[in-house]
Amino acid sequence: MAKRDEVVSKLRGVPAEVPSVPEVMAMLAANPKMRCVVCYARISFDGRAKDAHGIEDQHRELDAKATGFEWLVVYRYTDNDKSASKEEVVRDDFEQMLTDLTAGRTPEGYPVHGVMAINDDRLYRRPGDWERYLRAFTAHPDRVYYDSNGHQDLYAEGFEVKGLVGVAMSLAETRKKQRRSRTSHRNRAIRGQSVSAWRPFGWDDDKVSLRPAEADAIRKAVKDVLAGASLSEVTAQWKEAGFTTSRGNPFQYATVKQVLLNARLCGYREIGGELVRDEDGQPVVGEWEAVVTPKEWFAVVATIRERGRGKGQSPGGVVHKYLLTGVLRCGAVREDGTACNNKMTGVKANDWVSYTHGYLCKKTVDGGCNKTYKRGDETDKHVSTLVRAKLKRDAAAAAKDVPEWTRDEELESAVARRRALEQRWQTGQIDDETFFRNLSPMDQMVKELRADQAKHLAMVAAAEAATADIDTEWEAKTLTQKREMIQNALLAVIAEPGGKGRKPFDVAQLRPVWRSASE
Repeated sequence: MAKRDEVVSKLRGVPAEVPSVPEVMAMLAANPKMRCVVCYARISFDGRAKDAHGIEDQHRELDAKATGFEWLVVYRYTDNDKSASKEEVVRDDFEQMLTDLTAGRTPEGYPVHGVMAINDDRLYRRPGDWERYLRAFTAHPDRVYYDSNGHQDLYAEGFEVKGLVGVAMSLAETRKKQRRSRTSHRNRAIRGQSVSAWRPFGWDDDKVSLRPAEADAIRKAVKDVLAGASLSEVTAQWKEAGFTTSRGNPFQYATVKQVLLNARLCGYREIGGELVRDEDGQPVVGEWEAVVTPKEWFAVVATIRERGRGKGQSPGGVVHKYLLTGVLRCGAVREDGTACNNKMTGVKANDWVSYTHGYLCKKTVDGGCNKTYKRGDETDKHVSTLVRAKLKRDAAAAAKDVPEWTRDEELESAVARRRALEQRWQTGQIDDETFFRNLSPMDQMVKELRADQAKHLAMVAAAEAATADIDTEWEAKTLTQKREMIQNALLAVIAEPGGKGRKPFDVAQLRPVWRSASE
């Protein structure tokens, strides 16, 4: 990426070999037929090689042509990896060129006598851009223009209309290609074929067979997220393991989330966030190897989205450094006889003690009393032991008795009704207004049923993940997972002050407040 940026930077502005403005003006005075021209290069997509070779080739060819015409290239405008047919895309160098053409000179003061481009569709693909370009170009007389069709007289009568016709034809061809691409993309998806432009993370270069190390990392991430791990922790683990995206970039929170939400993981295809389904409403299974089961994928998607709605960990939220921050509450009694009950926070321990952290009640200015302090290692160990003991007692109950999902027939009926509506519309039995008026509530019903089904699958997966081997599982869990298990078991742990001076750690000063079954 840095190399590409360096190449693009060199292909912008005044070429290194161009004389100074006074020298160029002297050259023009000595040779009135000399032309100072600017070159424009653009490419729509530079996402594969990322080396800017497309615009580099364009400028190289334009420089050679300018030398042959004895023209002097005084400025280069370059828009790399930018479409000219999409309204939302702003081409900064194109806009700068229009400003300079209107002014008659470059920002450095070089006069502009003409424009060169490989083809006119590099400059414009929409009527509005063509009109703006022509207006800026003809703001000064006697300018020259060159593209692959040769020299063009943009001042000629009727050229504006001719240009508009060319733009319209180019735009129509672009839209036709886009439609063909979308149709081909969907048809390949329906056939279950891979349509990825890049090698998806987890798969090999053939996009079908799995890359073992990456696939194992995905499976572990799915299992960890279902068990309570945050996406931030998964991101940190993937970075530490040296994994990169298929484009060679370090993983970020958003890209990890994107990987786990992709239906490709369980062998399904999706377009625009929606599963591709066959005529019977069943998800289309792709030709590639699956990393996880559909049940696991539905479960992890439901878990991630549930957190995103604020009912769990927030996306990109704080990852606590200490196990019991916010769980411990100060049990000191204030001078007025009331309990402090302030949340205690983890702090780094002093260098002269044998442990690394402790828990301290906040200062009075922060609402605490600053009277209670507990050494971290022993407190973590004791509370973890209490929670593990409770989990062992509840191990049998932890594997929840999830009832079967009983809305299969309801979903099948809704899909069948929607399919029947579409068939009646396609055969002309109902008009457009009737079709679209009835389609929206049917789509909503199908969407809600499928969401309920996915939620049920998540419950089943969570129940199956329950295990009686609590100690082994506990050691393998991340800090966030342990915190979640502790908070699911405990409302709080009241920490009573130990008094002044260094005294032995006393577990009797830690009083757990357990959650009730109803909570």
